[in-house]
Amino acid sequence: MIKEITVENWKSFKKSKFYIDPLTILIGANASGKSNLLDTFIFLSRITTNVPISRAINGDVNLPPIRGGFEWVCRKPSDRFTIRMIFQKSGKQDYQYVLTCKVNDTKAEVFYEALSILTQSGKNKSVKEKFLFKTAEEEANTPGLPTYFSTGAQGRGKRIDLNRSHCILSQAETLNLRKEVVEAVKKLLKELQGIFVFDPIPSHMRDYKPFSDTLQSDGSNLAGVLAGLEQQRKEEVEKELTCYLKDLPEKDVKRVWAEPVGKFQTDAMLYCEEGWRAEKYEVDARGMSDGTLRYLAIVAALLTRKENSLLIVEEIDNGLHPSRAKILVDMLKTLGKKRNIDIIVTTHNPAILDALGNTMVPFITVAHRDNNTGSSILTQLEDIEELPKLMAGGTIGRLSTDGKIEQALMREHAE
Repeated sequence: MIKEITVENWKSFKKSKFYIDPLTILIGANASGKSNLLDTFIFLSRITTNVPISRAINGDVNLPPIRGGFEWVCRKPSDRFTIRMIFQKSGKQDYQYVLTCKVNDTKAEVFYEALSILTQSGKNKSVKEKFLFKTAEEEANTPGLPTYFSTGAQGRGKRIDLNRSHCILSQAETLNLRKEVVEAVKKLLKELQGIFVFDPIPSHMRDYKPFSDTLQSDGSNLAGVLAGLEQQRKEEVEKELTCYLKDLPEKDVKRVWAEPVGKFQTDAMLYCEEGWRAEKYEVDARGMSDGTLRYLAIVAALLTRKENSLLIVEEIDNGLHPSRAKILVDMLKTLGKKRNIDIIVTTHNPAILDALGNTMVPFITVAHRDNNTGSSILTQLEDIEELPKLMAGGTIGRLSTDGKIEQALMREHAE
C-alpha cells in the first residue's frame, strides 16, 4: 500500500509531504491546495496505464487535461516537478519511487526516474537504499532515456535505452529483467493503477446505462455495474447497499437494486423500494435525491473496487445533511477496513470533523498557504503546536469553522 507521497514544484506546492492511512482526511480553505494534491494521484494513475506523460497532463480529445495543463503543472518559475512515493514492501523494507518530469509549452517528459528498496536497520533506524533501476542525471538531456537496471552485481547495472515520453515503470513491465526488479515493478504498477479518484455526479446517474465492469469516475454507470455483476455477487452487493442506505433517509428503505431494461436487456436502471408507515412504493434513479445517489455510489465503489486499492473522494459529504455525518464516517471506516481499501477524502463540513472524533486527529492533514511565498503546505493536524490549547475551547469542527486552525498555522509559519 502507498504510505506517503512528497510533491516538489507540483502546481502550488514548493515541497510538501502527505501521509496515507486507512482513512485519511484532508481539510483546508478554498484554494489551499487540496485539489492540486489530488491531481497528483490522477496523473500517476494515468501514466502507469501507458498514457504518455504529455497526454496525462495536457489531455486530448478523449482525456480531459489536469487542471491548468502544461502552463500550471509546475510551480513557477520551475520547469520541472518531482513526485516521491513510499510503498510498503514487507517488515522493515519499503519501496521508494521517484519521478521528475521536465515540462515546456509543447511537451512533458521524464527527466529522472528511480525505484529502490529502503531498509531500516540498527537502533538508530538508519536507512540503506538499494536501487532497482535509475537514470543518470548527467544523461538527463539526451534524446533517449538511458536506464540502469540492477543485475545483483556491483556496478551501474544493465543499461537499456527507453522512451522519455513514458514513465519507466510502464515500459519496464515487458523487459527481460531480474526477478526482484520485475516483482517490484508489478507491485507498484498494480497499486498505482488501483488509484480511483471518484467524484460521483447524481445528475449523471439518472439515465439508463449499459452493463459495465468498472465504475466510471463520475458514477454515471452505477446501475450498469450493479446489473453486470455475477448473480450471487450482485445479491450480496445489493444487500449491503440496502443495509448502508437504511439509516440515511427518513423513509424506511426496503431494498436497493439494479435490473436490465429495454428490448435487448443490455441496459440497466437503479431502483429503490421505500416505505412510509403502511405504504411502500418503488422509485428509480430519476426520482432519488442527489444525496442518496451520491452516497450509494460511494458505497458501491467501496464494495466493487479491488482490495488493496486507493479510493479518493473530494467533498465526501456533498448532498448529505449534517445530521447524517456519523453514518457516513462509520460507513467509510467499516467498509474500508472490511475491503482493505485505503480512503482519502476532503471535506469542509464541520459535522464530518466532529463525527470523526479526537481519535482521528492523527489522520487529518491541513492544506494551507505560506504567508510569504503563497506556496501550498501540508501539515498534519497533530503537529500544530497550539492544537491542545485550541481543542480545550472547542471541537475540531468548531475550530475549522472559526478559522482557528488556519490562524494557528499562520502564526507558526510567521515565526
